[in-house]
Amino acid sequence: MNLINKKVTHKRFGMGSIVKHNDSRIEIHFASENKMFVFPDVFGKHLKLHDKSDAKSLEEILKKKENERKEEEWKKEEEKKLQRKKLVLRLEHEKLMKNHKLHPESQMVFWCDTEEQNSSFSERKVFSGVLKSGNNKGKPNKPSRLHQNSAVLLTAIDSGMPEKDRRILGVYMVNEDFVGKLCEDGYIPAHLKYRIQLTEQESDQLLFWQYYINEKFPEKMTWKTGKYRYFENLWMAQILLDIVSLKSDPNERELAQQFFKHFCKMNMITAQELPKPNGALMRI
Repeated sequence: MNLINKKVTHKRFGMGSIVKHNDSRIEIHFASENKMFVFPDVFGKHLKLHDKSDAKSLEEILKKKENERKEEEWKKEEEKKLQRKKLVLRLEHEKLMKNHKLHPESQMVFWCDTEEQNSSFSERKVFSGVLKSGNNKGKPNKPSRLHQNSAVLLTAIDSGMPEKDRRILGVYMVNEDFVGKLCEDGYIPAHLKYRIQLTEQESDQLLFWQYYINEKFPEKMTWKTGKYRYFENLWMAQILLDIVSLKSDPNERELAQQFFKHFCKMNMITAQELPKPNGALMRI
């Protein structure tokens, strides 16, 4: 807007005319002296523009600026809320890490569909799925038992094959700072080092039901619903030990051995006293 020589009235200094202005400042000549003001803010309460057309245009500018100010304040407040939330989560995370007690069934077996058989390794994470009912219906499942000592077992069953032929595709420790109780998005990230993918030939030799058993129905091998289920720490140790024996490549075998030792340490398992697998398949 070109406001040079436009007439104005100030509540305190009276009538005057505009001699200079830019995007942030305006200079007005009054009867006795020139005064500088913040532009366009001064027009909100203290200064009135005589020209009605220019006054209307200026009013639009003031409204826009006020909306921008409110938007900025809202963003700052949202940022403060986010920072407060992050602080609460960090303190809760530290508390949970400090006071964690081992749960005997804090391992997860995950059912990978066709797409997840590749993405779970390339993206180094799995999604726990969403709740199907209740007040939180549609929200991600919270894998509350998973902690630093937990591993995620990736399995799949080929189309048309019976459940007893469910294969183990690989396994990974959860990321070292992961706490399932604080997981809001349902994604379970893999540890940077401790993760193993089996070849197709290795996978065919490692069947999930060799290790797992439903104690309530020991004769049944069924997986009805859900993307995952928890299972015993000892069973995961058995699986990891057998993966070590499957690996023929020296480097892969060394990683599998390190993985197994790390897992046993995190779960307070004595490797020498580990029982033999006795899953449902072993009892037929």
